[in-house]
Formats: sequence, structure tokens, C-alpha cells
Amino acid sequence: MTDEVKAKDIKSEEIKSEEIKSADALLGAQPVLLGAPPVLLSLAQFLRPYGKQISVFLLALVFTAGVTLSVGQGLKLVIDQGFAQQSQDHLNTAIIFILIASLLMAVGTYIRFYLISWLGERVSADIRTAVFNHVVHLHPAFFETNRSGDIMSRLTSDTTLLQSIIGSSVSIALRSTISFVGALIMLLITNLKLSLIILLAVPLVLMPILIFGRKVRSLSRESQDSIADVGSYAGEVIQHIKTVQSFTQEALEKTAFSREVERAFTVAKKRVSQRAVLIAVVIMLVFSALSVMLWVGGSDVIEGTMTGGELGAFIFYAILMATGVASLSEVYGELQRAAGATERLMELLHAKNEIVVADTLEANAANLAPVLAFKNLTFCYPSRPDQPALKNFSLNIEEGKIVALVGPSGAGKSTLFDLIQRFYDPQNGGVYFGDCNVKALDPKALREQIAVVQQQPTLFTGDVMYNIRYGKPEATDGQVIAAATAAHADEFIRRLPEGYHSELGEQGVRLSGGQRQRLAIARALLKDPRILLLDEATSALDAESEYKVQLALDKLMKGRTTVIIAHRLATILHADLIVVMDGGEQIAAGSHQDLLGSSELYARLAKLQFSADAS
Repeated sequence: MTDEVKAKDIKSEEIKSEEIKSADALLGAQPVLLGAPPVLLSLAQFLRPYGKQISVFLLALVFTAGVTLSVGQGLKLVIDQGFAQQSQDHLNTAIIFILIASLLMAVGTYIRFYLISWLGERVSADIRTAVFNHVVHLHPAFFETNRSGDIMSRLTSDTTLLQSIIGSSVSIALRSTISFVGALIMLLITNLKLSLIILLAVPLVLMPILIFGRKVRSLSRESQDSIADVGSYAGEVIQHIKTVQSFTQEALEKTAFSREVERAFTVAKKRVSQRAVLIAVVIMLVFSALSVMLWVGGSDVIEGTMTGGELGAFIFYAILMATGVASLSEVYGELQRAAGATERLMELLHAKNEIVVADTLEANAANLAPVLAFKNLTFCYPSRPDQPALKNFSLNIEEGKIVALVGPSGAGKSTLFDLIQRFYDPQNGGVYFGDCNVKALDPKALREQIAVVQQQPTLFTGDVMYNIRYGKPEATDGQVIAAATAAHADEFIRRLPEGYHSELGEQGVRLSGGQRQRLAIARALLKDPRILLLDEATSALDAESEYKVQLALDKLMKGRTTVIIAHRLATILHADLIVVMDGGEQIAAGSHQDLLGSSELYARLAKLQFSADAS
């Protein structure tokens, strides 16, 4: 085979998500919160590039925690030397010590807060980009079973939740953990007997955190899903607002949307209730333990076995411990929410693409002749595995020929377009470009040889220039205008408020159907492909515009292999071959005149259409 190339030379520049590292590697690379849900370990791959910032953050965190713990010793000096000895000098020294410690805490807190907030924003942006980069390459079948609204919710609300948790809750959790451990050490140093009381209370406090935490996590995942449902429903209604208003169903949609919102609120209420119970139980246990400790310590001070300064310092450290545990109990719920959001994001990030690039590519599609062949195709859509869209279908399309596909809805015509572009792979048989099975070609290189004009053209939010240039991003303004002129779109474009820089709105809502169609044709013209796929490309045009565009298409189709899906037979009388399809099978093929005599279905369609046109 000529111009055979290796896979590495023509593989698409598809961005693939990095595989999740093993738990051991992650634990060795980044600090992990004790008791954090294991799924959160998958976030470590996004933290690895920012090791320097994390190191500085941890240093600032440990520094501020150490300074905070030293304040307890300052408090001890104030009581034992300032108050007890009635010494102004000792009091001044203790107060200056506390003030210096406060200044150092402020500086360390600034560094810590800035870095963790920056990290939350940065990681959230990286996750959002990684998920989008992966999703945009997934096979179309994936989107048959996953709603676009749910995917958007994961890209927006879930990543925003992670940003908030990484930038705030993780910092609080780490700070509380360090404060807890440091305060416990200082408690043991200050008074062993009182420390034992605190240590006995710790398991009682941690137990409800673990018990309620599991419930909070499941409710958090359910809450995120219900919020996604609300967004999906609202997006669908807004997208089809004209239909809603045309059928005067505003009241119905308001009721249905309110029901979705209330369902999401009910789930959120359960989650909030569980977290509230968790926090209340922890606070009760913590302060009960503090009360017992204060009674024992106060008794020791009265008996003279302990100084007031030691008791004051001990109370300070005990409060630090209690605050740390209370913060951890609250943050633990947030971490469970993060786990739910992370699961949803990782499901997207690791969704497998069923359209894979072969390890060894047979050729570059750009070097193959623009010849198409379908050999014994049988294909079922993944969402309808028991309903074949094509059955044992075979067809050869020669270079430069115009082949039209006709037949009733559901005959399999659009399915052939999907298979030509390798949006799906058939269960049996093969699709061939040149003499190569498309499975042995790079999908990106294959699609670069093809331009599609759909019956309902897709336009993006942006201006006219952007939408036409989508067919060839490197095209000059002059080339864009030339393509628009050839598609007979230049005249109406120049009448727009800002000409080629006029914004079209979402899905080109500011244009008529015929104008949108001509922009789509201009985009295909600009791409200058070797294979054209026209799905009733002139269906939305009035008679005059159709005539003009047909002239442009006739010029475009010369020397190019063209496949046309047609419902209006008058537009394909010039085709080299007309293929009649029904039920996923080819039932006849030939010219218009041949089919009038050989195909009952085609003759019936022709009679209905041409008699209607004549009347």
C-alpha cells in the first residue's frame, strides 16, 4: 500500500486523561487527611504539579499551628507570673509575647489562606478542563445514555464544589488535625491526669463522625444528582421555549419544575439534617468532656496540686482540641460531599471511548482515493440493541459520483452517515474508505476528508465569521467571504447589523431557517472536502434561495464523491445512482427512470411528490 505510515505519525492529538495512580504512590506524593474517603485520592493526580505551592502551604500551616500552641504558654506566664506574683514586668513580657505570636500567626495565616485558595481555583480549573477534554472525544453513543444537562452539572457545580472544599474545607481540616495533635501533646506535657480524661473522650467523639459520615456521603451523591436533574430539566425547557409557549404549557412546566426543585430540596434537607445531628452530638460530647476536665482541674488548683497558670494553659489546649474536633466533624461532612462530586467527575473522566484508534494504522486517509464501500453491514444503536438500523447492507460509491439515498423515515439513511464518519462501529460487516476499513484509519484524519451539511444545521454562539470559519479555522477573512458568496449567503450577511461580525445568538436563533442553512453550506464549502454528505441540504430554503444554493452545490460536487439523503426527489434527479432503502435494507438502485419501473416504493414516492408539486 502506498504512503503507508506508522500509527505515531498520524494519530490524532486526542487529549487522554491520566490513569489514576495507585494508593501507595498517592499517599507518598501528597498529604492525605486521616479518614478521608478513598475516592478523594483520585484528586491527587491534579495536585502533583503544584508540589511547591503545597509545600509552602504546609510550612505556613505548621508554623501558624506552632505559634498558636505557644500562646498557651504565654497565657500560663500571664496567670502565674503576672497575676499570681503581682509583677507588672512579667505581665508586660507575657503580653508582648502574645502580641508577637499574634503577628506571626497573621502572616502565616495570610500565606496559608492565599495558597490554599489559589490551589482550589487552580485544581478546579484543571479538573474541569481534563473532564471536558475527555468528554469531547467520547463516542456519540455515550451521549445517548448520558444527558447533556447532567454532564454540564458535573463540569460546573461539581467542580465548583470541589474548588470550595479544596480551597477552604481541606485547609480547615488540616489545621484542625495539626491543632488537635499539637494540643494533645501539650496537654500530656502540662498534666497527665487531665489528659487521660480527654483521651477517654476522643473515641466517643470520633465514633459519631464515622457513623454519620457514611450516611452524609450517600445523601451528598444523591443531592448532587438531584441538582443535576433540576438543571437538565430547566435547560431543556429553555431550549424549546417557543414550543412550550406555542402549546401554552407554561403552567405545566412551572409545576413540573417546582416538583423537581422540591425533590432536590427534600434530599438536601435529609443531608443537612444528618450533618446537623452529627455536629450537635460532637459539641455535646466535647463540652461534656471539657466540663469534667474543668471540675477535676479546678479541684486540683483548690487543693494546691496544680497552679492556676497550668490550669489556664490546659484549658486553652483543651479548647483547641475541642475546636479541632468540632471543625473536623463539620468538615467531614464537606469531605463526603466532595467524595460524591469526585465520583461523578471521575465517572466522566474515565468513561471509555468505544471508538478507539488502532495500534497500527494502515494508511493516512488523506492519501486514499475518496471511494466508499459498505460490505454486509449490520448495525444496531447501543440504546436499541434489538432493533437493527441496517441489515446486511452493501453498497459501493465510486470516486466523483453522486449517490442519493431515498426511503421512508427509519430506513437507515442517516445511520450510514454516522458510520461513514465512524461515530459508531457496525456489529457485523465493514465500512471502507479507499480500500481500507475505517477502523484501521485515524478517525480525525478520516473526518478531515468529509464535510456534512445537515437538515437542521448546527450553529454556535458567536459571530458569522466564527461559524463559517469552523470548517477551516486557519482560513483568511477573504476565504470566508468567498465561501459565503459561493453559498449565496454574502448578500444577507452584509445586511446584518455588523455584517460578518454579527452575533448569531444561541444555535443561530437570530437567523431564519434558510439563512442558517446557507451558513452551514458556506462552512462546508470552506472546508473543501473530498467527500460531501448532504442531509436534505436545501430543505429549509425558499424556491429562489434553493435555486441559488443548488447552483453552488452543483459546482461544489464536481470532482467530489457526494452522498445525499433526499426526501424531495426533485433535488436528486441528476444523481448518478439512487439507492432506495427501507427497514435498513437496500431494496433497489438505479437512475430515476429505471426506478420508476423497477421499484414500487420509489414509484409511489415519486407519484405522491410530483403530483403534489403539479397541483
